Amino acid sequence: MKIEYEDSFVKIAGLLGGEEYIRVARALLNSENATDEEIASATGLKINTVRRTLYDLFGKSLITGVRVRDLKRGWFVYRWRAQRDQVDGFIFTQKRKTLDRLKRRLTFEDANEFYSCGKPECPKYTFEEAIEIFFKCPDCNETLKLIDNGFLREAFRWKIEQMIEEMNKKTTINDVAA
Repeated sequence: MKIEYEDSFVKIAGLLGGEEYIRVARALLNSENATDEEIASATGLKINTVRRTLYDLFGKSLITGVRVRDLKRGWFVYRWRAQRDQVDGFIFTQKRKTLDRLKRRLTFEDANEFYSCGKPECPKYTFEEAIEIFFKCPDCNETLKLIDNGFLREAFRWKIEQMIEEMNKKTTINDVAA
């Protein structure tokens, strides 16, 4: 049975590595227990590209590999299989990591004052950094001015609340389904 539609496994693979990952993911869905050579043949990709992709997907627990002896050649090969049931867990973990980074960034923004000369190509500086350079931009020599980061902090708070709400809904739905 060939799978023609794009399911979440293929979409996640594409987000992780682009077109090569999509081709490998489709091949895995179309042929269970395929070897890396069979996948390379089906996708037209080089064997090293296929192996790199497979090891990356394996490292993220999106596929599983079973080592078996190839009876024709006598050496061991891996047979790869997509773990579509792991996709939701992978997405949830990525969201949790993103949420943690957003929270850390919000804490940093809340705890600091920032200064900038106002030019987009020049960096912004914390108060401590601005003092060290005497409130003069080292790139353009303009005076550094206090930045109002209230809008940015509110944007972080909004996104954090949105993600928490979405993750709580998903958890509740999964608890009900189980």
